[in-house]
Amino acid sequence: MTEQALTPAPPAPSVPASAPEPVPAPVPAPEAVSAPAPAPEPGPAPAPRKSRRPLLWGIVRWTAAVLVCGGVGAGTALGITALERTDVPGLATGSDGRWDYPELALPALPEDVPRPWTEGNDGEIHHADLRELLLPAPAGATADPKLNGGWTGLDSYLALLPEKDRAGVREYVADSALRHVAARGWTTPDGTTTRVHLLRFASVAFAEDFKDETTEGVSKTTGMPLGVEAAEVDASLQKIEVPYLSFYSYAETEPYGPEQTRWAYIQAGDTIGVVTQTRKGGTPTVPFQQTVALQAQLLG
Repeated sequence: MTEQALTPAPPAPSVPASAPEPVPAPVPAPEAVSAPAPAPEPGPAPAPRKSRRPLLWGIVRWTAAVLVCGGVGAGTALGITALERTDVPGLATGSDGRWDYPELALPALPEDVPRPWTEGNDGEIHHADLRELLLPAPAGATADPKLNGGWTGLDSYLALLPEKDRAGVREYVADSALRHVAARGWTTPDGTTTRVHLLRFASVAFAEDFKDETTEGVSKTTGMPLGVEAAEVDASLQKIEVPYLSFYSYAETEPYGPEQTRWAYIQAGDTIGVVTQTRKGGTPTVPFQQTVALQAQLLG
């Protein structure tokens, strides 16, 4: 989530100072006369002139009050704008299905060790510990004790495949210089089981060959996840864009059994990421997209 820049409130308009009270001109002394004129009939006394100062102070006070109220209102509006819609009382909306993953960070590397797709790393090699590039489980998930984020053998990946396809994949991988396999698995409260495997090869060429062989096998209905009889290309990942990475996603088609499976291959230099999700009644789209996108960012 990107932070939203808050526009500072405009400065309060200055209130002009009250004009000085006009000073009446001095009245010249009457000329001296020999005899005083008869005094005129006394008229009503002129009403005392009201001072404008209390009125002006009242205007100043009301203007200040309006500005203070306006400033409080503007601050509240900016605060609401900066919040997520679900954080605002009365404006809450239903969850879109995303899982609550912890904050992600790339593992640190020595200064002289380049990351993939940077200058000096033409081989697109991941020098980081492969286990540290695995996506962590989301909040509330139950970890798979057999896929706990550590090193695993090829058998943990082959366990995803039907028995009839395992020997062929094992033979192919034996000739493709597979170096390491790391994996993590979990099950969320909604019943979705997720398994993430990272396979690092000796070079980009071997990784690409494995990806080509695997995706071609899917088109021939071989090498698909265990229990999947038929699948189609899943276009739900088209909006995911991570530089230098490619995605190949599939979804089990109906009629499927009690569970549906989605899976995706992430081509990332010398490493192939495989994300598999299975759920009774159907796998939800949003957490699948989210999981693949986050795992891809860690590999990118």
